[in-house]
Amino acid sequence: MDPVVPTSPQDTLRRAQRVEVVAMRAVNDAMVGAYLSRFKGRGTDFEELREYTPGDDVRMMDWNVTARTGKPFIRLHREERELTMVLALDISGSAAFGSGERTLRERAAEAAACLAVSALKAGDKVGLLLFTDREELWLPPRKGRRQVLRIVREALEFRPASRRTSFAGPMRRLARALKRRSMIFVLSDFLAGPEGEDAMAAALGELNARHDTACLQLVDARERELPDVGLVALEDAETGEIREVDTGSAEIRARFAAAADARLTGVATTLGRAGVDVARLDPDAAVAPTLSRFFERRRRR
Repeated sequence: MDPVVPTSPQDTLRRAQRVEVVAMRAVNDAMVGAYLSRFKGRGTDFEELREYTPGDDVRMMDWNVTARTGKPFIRLHREERELTMVLALDISGSAAFGSGERTLRERAAEAAACLAVSALKAGDKVGLLLFTDREELWLPPRKGRRQVLRIVREALEFRPASRRTSFAGPMRRLARALKRRSMIFVLSDFLAGPEGEDAMAAALGELNARHDTACLQLVDARERELPDVGLVALEDAETGEIREVDTGSAEIRARFAAAADARLTGVATTLGRAGVDVARLDPDAAVAPTLSRFFERRRRR
C-alpha cells in the first residue's frame, strides 16, 4: 500500500519538521561523538614535527627525520573535518510495507534524519539518492538545515515511478556522481529482486571500493513471523503476485520463520563477503542507539 500523500505543501513541511525534531532529540552528543570519531576527513594537512613521547601513535612516526637525528620524531597533522555523506534510500514497493505504526520507508526516513542531523552538527555536506530499479531522485550534497529538511521531506513523500528493486544501476550512478571519496549509507530491506543477492552485493561492493559504504537493513516484525489468522492472500508489493497461505498451519509458520532468518543471515554474509558493513534495524530497536553502536563497532575495528 502506498503511503498517504499530504493534501498540501504545508502538511508535507510539518511532517518533515516533526521527524527532524525527533531526530534532533535522538542525536545526542554520544551519537555525534561516535560519528566524528569513526569518520575522518578526506585528507590531512601537515602541522608540525615533534619528538616522540610514550603513548604517541607509532604509525605517525617520521622515519626519515628519526634516522637523520637519531631521535624518534612523529608528524602531527590537522584533520580536515568537512566530509560528504550521501543517504541512498530504497523506496521500492516493499518499502511501503509495515505491520506496526510505521512503514519501512518511514523508519528509513527517521534513520536518514538522524544521520543527516549528525552531518549538520558536524558541519558536513549531506546528499540524497532515492532509488527503486532506477534513480528516482538525486539531491547533490549540501550543508545546512534547509538541506536536511528537504532530505526528510523527500524521503517521506516522494512518489517513485517504479515499484521494483535493483541495486546495480543506481549504485553505479551514485559512484559516478561523487567526485571525491564520501560516506554512503544505503537504507533498504535488501530484498534483491530479479537481479539476485550476488549481483546486489557486487554492486554495493563496487561502490564500497570507491566510497566508504555501509548498509542499514530495515526489518519488519511480519517479515520474520506470521500470525495465526487462518487462510490469507499475500501480495508481493513489487510484482503484484498474489499467493494464498494457510497461517493456521504451525508447520508453515515455522518454515516461514526459518526462511526469514536464513534470508537475513544470508544478506549479511553476502554483503560481508563483498566488504560492506551491515547494521540491522529491528522492529523494536531505536534508531540513534543502533547507529551509535554501529559507529563504535566500526571505530574499534
